[in-house]
Amino acid sequence: MASKNEDLHGNAPDKAEVALLLIDVINDLEFPEGDQLLRHALPMAERLRELKRRARDAGIPVVYVNDNFGRWRSNFNVQVEHCLEDGVRGREIVAQLRPEEDDCFGDCSVITTGAGPCPG
Repeated sequence: MASKNEDLHGNAPDKAEVALLLIDVINDLEFPEGDQLLRHALPMAERLRELKRRARDAGIPVVYVNDNFGRWRSNFNVQVEHCLEDGVRGREIVAQLRPEEDDCFGDCSVITTGAGPCPG
């Protein structure tokens, strides 16, 4: 795995030639078409879970990128916990793809504006 910068509390590599980006996979699916999407998203989540395992085994960093339901200054961990609550439609997907402690995350504003490196 790429070397880690201790200033970033060890969760983000200084450099990596390659990374696995998981884009908009943390979602509660609580919108009118959510049931339709869930049917297709469950098999996708299973495949992404395996891909993530393989990436981690190969030392490839995993980066979650989400739009945080349009709230650009929201807390990603709070979003994950919300999606894991009982009765949330997207719970099973998020449970399969839940970020691990050393995964990195950023919101779409960082990606689209180039506002800086992935926050830790």
